Amino acid sequence: MARLPMELLTSDFDYELPPELIAQTPTERRDESRLLVLNRADGSVTHTRFARLGTFLRPGDALVANRSRVIHARLEGRKSSGGAVEILLLSPITDTRWHALCRPSRRLRPGAQVALPRDITATLEGRNAEAVWTVSFAGEGDVARRLLNIGRLPLPPYIRDTTTPEDRYQTVYADRDGSVAAPTAGLHFTPELLEELRGQGVETQFVTLHVGPGTFRPVTSDRVADHDMHAEWGEVPEEVAERLNAVRGAGGRIVAVGTTSTRLLESAVQNRRFVPFNGMTNRFIVPGYRFQAIDALITNFHLPRSTLLMLVSALAGRETILRAYEEAIREKYRFYSFGDAMLIL
Repeated sequence: MARLPMELLTSDFDYELPPELIAQTPTERRDESRLLVLNRADGSVTHTRFARLGTFLRPGDALVANRSRVIHARLEGRKSSGGAVEILLLSPITDTRWHALCRPSRRLRPGAQVALPRDITATLEGRNAEAVWTVSFAGEGDVARRLLNIGRLPLPPYIRDTTTPEDRYQTVYADRDGSVAAPTAGLHFTPELLEELRGQGVETQFVTLHVGPGTFRPVTSDRVADHDMHAEWGEVPEEVAERLNAVRGAGGRIVAVGTTSTRLLESAVQNRRFVPFNGMTNRFIVPGYRFQAIDALITNFHLPRSTLLMLVSALAGRETILRAYEEAIREKYRFYSFGDAMLIL
């Protein structure tokens, strides 16, 4: 990956958001959310509803969506002393051995055992310098299958209302277990809207990127170049790569659904041609990056100082994005995971 511009500061991607604009619950219907359409060519903004997305797409375009499904990654158990322990699964090493975050981390020691529901025992093997633990799970029967059914969905910490049905934190097309955070741009789609788009000649292709918690964490280093970008597992199947090359060859646009799809697609392109991809990617996209894979992006409104805000700034320009965010705040758009959407053309 090319070297990042050394002059970029994390503070360049900060903005003030009134707390009341952080969406605590989704809209009643997924596609009722608002949609801000940003034209990169002139910076103009159009306000509409997500259900009218097709107005801005053309026959021959291809949507590329992340089909990863959020797992029940937040596990609650107790040590033999009776103390409560929370384990957040991050990524599998094997079916019964995971990288995880554990709380209260400072009170835990290697070798500690935690009793979990359904007679599963977690053993904390050790942790690295970033406080990520290696945890093994044991019990009778199919532990690997039971493990993913004993916890809760890991909603982001800024969502305090936990009454929303779990399926609303999943996309309607999610069918590949593995994420610990939702690819939220896809939450706005309904089966009816996808069918409507197909009817007007817009196809949908699916890729998989298992989203980790680092996706939504603010960057803490002063310089963007000093940030250690997290890695996530992703796959672009051969048939999808071939189809996207055909779409582009026929003059259609590649419209990424979300920053996760964008990072994966940009990891699976060579000289503007898509190639199959299967593995880890830590693609870090900031202003100065030259996009090869995507022509447009559907995305939500992102946290200040986050890698996601840097990515959309790379696509549309930092000042253009921050002006659009200012207008979204004035117009009282809803922000973050359950919030409204933006289409960058």
